Amino acid sequence: MNINYFFLFVSVVLMMILFFFQPKEVTKNKFGDIALFNISSFTMYEFDSNGLITLMNGKEATRYKNRYTVSDIDYTDNSKEYVANMKAKNAIYKNEIVHLDGDIIYSREDGLIFETQKATYDKKKSIARVNGEYVVYMEKNRAIGKGLEYNNSSKKLKTKDVFITYQLNEGKK
Repeated sequence: MNINYFFLFVSVVLMMILFFFQPKEVTKNKFGDIALFNISSFTMYEFDSNGLITLMNGKEATRYKNRYTVSDIDYTDNSKEYVANMKAKNAIYKNEIVHLDGDIIYSREDGLIFETQKATYDKKKSIARVNGEYVVYMEKNRAIGKGLEYNNSSKKLKTKDVFITYQLNEGKK
């Protein structure tokens, strides 16, 4: 066999491989967030030099790299002048902000209560925000509206599209 025929044969085979055979497409699995751990029926305490500042109870919690997801949360913030308590079906606790979802009840020790479906609570600024509809109660006073921002430290409430029922106190003579 002539050496030229051999190299010609090898060249033709390599050209056929190049044009007729395609590489197999390999899919790579991309793993997004992976839970670090999962716990059931838990209580979390957060302390500082003054004592207890946060108490969080829940039915189930999952810890990720940068957040907690909690079901049936009962969250109490004791870091400011007034103790604030929030209960909800689900929550995400990330960067000291609690994102609440489902049947939310926010109550404060001075008697202020509001109910809504979605809210966020910024622990650093002590501000609760609601973008949807809400109902606020304090004794016999009641407000219904959309879009609420409540500052727990300054006791200031901002809202829009509001309907208020207010009980006037009669002065004594």
